[in-house]
Amino acid sequence: RDLRNILERASARETAARVACGALAKQLLVAFGAEIRSHVIQLGGIPDMPLELSWDQIDAIPEDAPLRCADLKIQQRMIESIDQRREAGDTLGGVLEVVARGLLPGLGSHTAWDLKLDGRLAQAVMSIPAIKAVAIGAGTEASSLPGSEIHDEIAYNRETKKFIRETNRAGGLEGGVTNGEEVRIRGHMKPLSTLRRPLRSVDIDTKQDEPAGFERSDITAVPAAGVVAESMVALVLGTAMRDKFGGDSMGEMKRNFEGYREQLRGY
Repeated sequence: RDLRNILERASARETAARVACGALAKQLLVAFGAEIRSHVIQLGGIPDMPLELSWDQIDAIPEDAPLRCADLKIQQRMIESIDQRREAGDTLGGVLEVVARGLLPGLGSHTAWDLKLDGRLAQAVMSIPAIKAVAIGAGTEASSLPGSEIHDEIAYNRETKKFIRETNRAGGLEGGVTNGEEVRIRGHMKPLSTLRRPLRSVDIDTKQDEPAGFERSDITAVPAAGVVAESMVALVLGTAMRDKFGGDSMGEMKRNFEGYREQLRGY
């Protein structure tokens, strides 16, 4: 009857091993020309609308940036909000975004519901503690716009000899597979539940009203969740690479990869 048993599995401590494994998956992706970054696009409702940034803007965020936010003025407002909530004994949630680029089209599968790459990515990010919603590309905005305004038009770049999308509202995923554009996935994180000023609860034995127990608590964990999400996305994408190109060694896998890339050039 000790409900505290869930604490360790619900804690971010559980994600440390995921980040370690994700680091290896990132190295695999880099070997095939793919990179992954994360950043915070909203924290505690600041700014009013989540930031929309290019890869170069995200890549320029310093590793020691306290909140992994590209806009320094907005980051300062976020910091001030964190300080205010600390004084109030409260916590803050927010929105993180993971971006992966350099992926060839065709990773994933359209053949079965459980093999679709967007479903696998959504599950991976959703599995992070306190993540309550996941959006790919335009996300929920896609449900309120007509098809003519939400679908990405396809063009052919004669210089690079590649099919491209003029926009990326699909978030780099169509039909359960990558389409060659940047994969963009957002995680919406709720505020942490262990408040310094606890909410009302009930003692499970006496059935009497009691304040919720307090462990320790950060004011927010959105930037850290972004790092975890990077690793989860890397693990899923790395698995998709292994599924498609296989092999018993990096040499064999690269040979299969190059053969597929040559096939795409002639498509």
